[in-house]
Amino acid sequence: MSITSIVIIIVGILVLILLAVWIWYMKRGSRDDEQIFEDMEGRDFEDYCADLLDAKGFENVETTPDSHDFGIDLIADKDGISYAIQCKCYSAPVGIKAVQEAYAGRDYYGSMVAVVMSNQRFTKNAVEFASKLNVVLWDGDYVMKLIHEVAVPDRGNIIQPSGSKAKKLMKRRKYIGMGDIDDTENTYTDMDPD
Repeated sequence: MSITSIVIIIVGILVLILLAVWIWYMKRGSRDDEQIFEDMEGRDFEDYCADLLDAKGFENVETTPDSHDFGIDLIADKDGISYAIQCKCYSAPVGIKAVQEAYAGRDYYGSMVAVVMSNQRFTKNAVEFASKLNVVLWDGDYVMKLIHEVAVPDRGNIIQPSGSKAKKLMKRRKYIGMGDIDDTENTYTDMDPD
């Protein structure tokens, strides 16, 4: 065997090892992402989402009262657009009831855009219904995208959730930084709030 062949084999083995480590790291990160909301209750998730939207540059971010909120948990503005947001921290896909609540609450609060923001996916019926009613759906993947865009892991903590459980969870994952995205993006429909 020549020296060139041995070098090629060694480089190939090193590339395979690096690929295996990268795959392991990516899978480990996905599990951490799924656990962020594991211990959160409804109000903790609402407070966390408010802090996240604030970090994304939304203005006038407010939580609504715990009861008699008319289906809306957060009110926020960005770039002259007002949002009425229903937050759902579930262990299963979100159904049409959340879409109905956001739709009704948008009008009650006089907002331009109704949003359902969740740590989960949405049922097929919820997606279809939201499309008909022009309700924006921000699913768990989109929420994680927001988190990662305002965050660089292990460098500090820009998002300071208000709920005690959320604070405990954020100590597990520290974030700092900001990014820009189109916050009106809808994973399921191409709704333009204008």
